[in-house]
Amino acid sequence: MSMKIKICGMCDPDNIMEISGLMPDMMGFIFYPESKRYALNITDPSLLKGLNPKIKKTGVFVNESSDQIIRTVIKYSLDFVQLHGNEPPELCRVLKERGIGVIKTFRIKDNYDFEQCSDYILCTDYFLFDTLTDGFGGSGVKFSWEELKNYKSGHPFFLSGGISPDDLEIISAISVKGFCGIDLNSRFEIKPGLKNYETLKNFVSALRKNDNQSMNKTFLSDSKGYYGKFGGAFIPEMLRNNVESLKAVYFGIIESDEFKKEFNMLLADYAGRPSPLFFARRLSKKYAARIYLKREDLNHTGSHKINNTIGQILLAKKMGKTRIIAETGAGQHGVATATVCALMDMECVVYMGETDMARQEPNVKRMEMLGASVIPATCGNKTLKDATNEALRDWISNPDDTFYIIGSVVGPHPYPDLVAKFQSVISEELMIQLSAKEGKEDPDYIIACVGGGSNAAGIFFKYIERENVKLIGVEAAGKGIETNETAATISVGEPGIIHGSKTLLMQNDDGQITEPYSISAGLDYPGVGPLHAHLANTGRAVYLNVTDNEALEAAFELTRLEGIIPALESAHAIAALSKLDLKQTDVVVVNISGRGDKDMKAYIEAKDLFKVKTEQK
Repeated sequence: MSMKIKICGMCDPDNIMEISGLMPDMMGFIFYPESKRYALNITDPSLLKGLNPKIKKTGVFVNESSDQIIRTVIKYSLDFVQLHGNEPPELCRVLKERGIGVIKTFRIKDNYDFEQCSDYILCTDYFLFDTLTDGFGGSGVKFSWEELKNYKSGHPFFLSGGISPDDLEIISAISVKGFCGIDLNSRFEIKPGLKNYETLKNFVSALRKNDNQSMNKTFLSDSKGYYGKFGGAFIPEMLRNNVESLKAVYFGIIESDEFKKEFNMLLADYAGRPSPLFFARRLSKKYAARIYLKREDLNHTGSHKINNTIGQILLAKKMGKTRIIAETGAGQHGVATATVCALMDMECVVYMGETDMARQEPNVKRMEMLGASVIPATCGNKTLKDATNEALRDWISNPDDTFYIIGSVVGPHPYPDLVAKFQSVISEELMIQLSAKEGKEDPDYIIACVGGGSNAAGIFFKYIERENVKLIGVEAAGKGIETNETAATISVGEPGIIHGSKTLLMQNDDGQITEPYSISAGLDYPGVGPLHAHLANTGRAVYLNVTDNEALEAAFELTRLEGIIPALESAHAIAALSKLDLKQTDVVVVNISGRGDKDMKAYIEAKDLFKVKTEQK
């Protein structure tokens, strides 16, 4: 999402209409009598009511009562209020409950303690950071923007305080989680309350140009959970408090030293990280390239899923939750969730499609042995989509004590960002391991299978901005993308909304979600994580598709050449090797996201098929 522009301190009627032509995101009107920019001249409320509705009208107040604020909001049809004094969280909450957008200002000085903001997170839409002076804003004085490095909560904020036409380059370089907009006022004025149209026009134009250029180069999410045009949080009202509560605290918790210490300890001592980076000698010889396998299959529980479940259950504990729910397709996420729940002595409920339960029975038994209740989803195709629907219904019914551990980079913000961050340990390790083996951090190719896309997000994560590294995602084509029996969302999908996120998904002409198919239970999801939709849309990553039979052949090939039986999901990634034009000097890393124990039934059934094919040749 682009940076928001708020132009504040407007009080001349003609100037208001002139500046509105620049289409800022917000225009601010000061209802504080002691301000030199007091909106006294706006005697006709219809002036503000006549502004383009895309411009959010914001009233600025200082230590005013809630009743007076509400009366002013109604009189001038304001969309937001900006509270610039010492207003308590309770007042913010009253205004929010009336459906009014709330911006809370904090005035910054040296060594500012941003922890003071934490009580306002759930009762505001944005923070605004201004300079501490004797007055209440409009001073034209900057605070040290270096202070923003200490801001950890990630709650979206506007930067204010002496921003001038000369600050464009500095503003464009600020990379603080939550920084979403700027507030322009005194340094763009002819006199207090009268803005210089030409100066603002040139600055806004240059900022938007820079913003568009940086948007094209940035692949990580913004403060609203958008990756370009994909992502966000499209959720029913009954889920909003659950999601907002998580969004408000997750970034501050996972970035704390205490959390990182416990998370990294469990990854090492419990999950068994780092996972090895194995040079596949015989596979390399066959494909005439230097091929490495990142062995996520050797983690505790047999896949990459444990990285995310450790992170999320620690987060759940910090939030005071006592009950865990999850969805699962192939069963690996369910097993990983049941495992950490056993470790932390927490109740665990896993939803799994009835179809998937039949073809992944060993994982169902493992979950039950670990103490989880496995509940079948009996609607639709009885696979991962349907299990996710059931888990969301449970979360709606149990908001107070329950934490939903989503297994992939899907769902409403902040889940895609949260899961990607926990899985990024894969690419962090890869950089170190590849440096030791090849003398460089960057491979030429990284290949990973993609259903929702968490293992791919994890191994892509630290390389996304390094455009010399070719990122290859591999989807399940099922019986072919030309058939109706496929799960290759990026190949056949269109933009739409599924499970709280705008992304690419498989749908018919009426916009109804169509049922996916793949031999792999972990890849038959009709959508894809919004990060992958964005990577595909921008061309940063290339997404291939592999049929059931191609994946089965690749699984047998890896087993016989390297003695590694992969999960069917990972076999799709191996199958992509035959689709690339590789050189002998190319360094290729394939993420082996899981082991094949759970898929032995499918391999046993396919063994006779491939025996017949061999005899026919």
